[in-house]
Amino acid sequence: MLFSRGFRRIPTTTFNGFSRWFVSHRPGYSQSQTTTHCSRDSTHKIFGGFEESRFWGFAGSRYQIHHQSSSLVEEELDPFSLVADELSLVANRLRDMVVAEVPKLASAAEYFFKMGVEGKRFRPTVLLLMATALNVKVPEPAKALADTLTPELRTRQQSVAEITEMIHVASLLHDDVLDDAETRRGVGSLNCIMGNKVSVLAGDFLLSRACVALAALKNTEVVTLLATVLEQLVTGETMQMTCTSEQRCSMEYYMQKTYYKTASLISNSCKSVAVIAGQTTEVAMLAFEYGKNLGLAYQLIDDILDFTGTSASLGKGSLSDIRHGIVTAPLLYAMEEFPQLRAVVEQGFENPKNVDIALDYLGKSRGIQKARELAIKHANLAAEAIESLPESDDEDVKRSRRALVDLTQRVVTRTK
Repeated sequence: MLFSRGFRRIPTTTFNGFSRWFVSHRPGYSQSQTTTHCSRDSTHKIFGGFEESRFWGFAGSRYQIHHQSSSLVEEELDPFSLVADELSLVANRLRDMVVAEVPKLASAAEYFFKMGVEGKRFRPTVLLLMATALNVKVPEPAKALADTLTPELRTRQQSVAEITEMIHVASLLHDDVLDDAETRRGVGSLNCIMGNKVSVLAGDFLLSRACVALAALKNTEVVTLLATVLEQLVTGETMQMTCTSEQRCSMEYYMQKTYYKTASLISNSCKSVAVIAGQTTEVAMLAFEYGKNLGLAYQLIDDILDFTGTSASLGKGSLSDIRHGIVTAPLLYAMEEFPQLRAVVEQGFENPKNVDIALDYLGKSRGIQKARELAIKHANLAAEAIESLPESDDEDVKRSRRALVDLTQRVVTRTK
């Protein structure tokens, strides 16, 4: 499996870097089990005008966890196929939920819910898999206030997936207006097709529909969790727009902003699925930790792909962040190696020459590699959260947990 264009494919027999990293952080791990965390190819490849080291990769095969044996075994698994039927139900309900009385608003609101541009439904997939992964016996004190494991419970958990997707799409519509984006998911962005005002109103409409569905759950803790997401989405976007020069060059500030803008939604949604099932506080926090770290890993790879990907593969313009003056992990790490880069960053990137200078420094640095290593660290932490869930003999539960672990690998090896 490739990290990005031009990366070499690692033979499936190779015990790859991710697996070594994952094993090295497992409880009871001994350093004598393996001595090398990753292999690195020292050759180089040119990407979009700058040079990037060709980093160690992952094997194309999936390494899965068996809780009872604590051993890694190779097993092909497609997380999306496990919930394909449910995803279809969720997609159909979403299309029904975004119907509006005003034709233009209806057309705008359903723009990214139509067949062909609805994306992979990554977040609903995670939440449906999490719902099954937590389908275990709940201790009586916790269960007293919860739904039992019934079709009604599953429908309520599906509703969380629907609410999450509406919030996500609404945030995309608003982001595209703020960023003056021209494309999204390989098609024209809504703000370019219908204008900024309609796009903002469509996002507001989706949020209002999400709030109605959230209220229908009649669970105050879940309402609080997902209302917090909305607050943090706005906070994160404001942090990005109003940061000082010092904050702009701070990794801590970047990670906090990234959590608010990307990881808060999936982490609090995962926790909501656990809360609805009446799980213990400990299990609900493991679900939260999985979503948080998966979300952070996802965004870190997104930030890398903004430099290494193509507009065609991303479905949106490449080098978008730097052209908008947004400093992400690869550049922050490059600044650690080349402090003189900070002066360029502080001047801003309105001048195309500054973009070229920054890319030149990035190409000479280990910024891309260190950002990828950080993404792998968070992917590993997400996988560890699933490992820590209460044991279960149920095959569906175990299969869903393996799929959730598999998604952590897919996130850090994706090329779009």
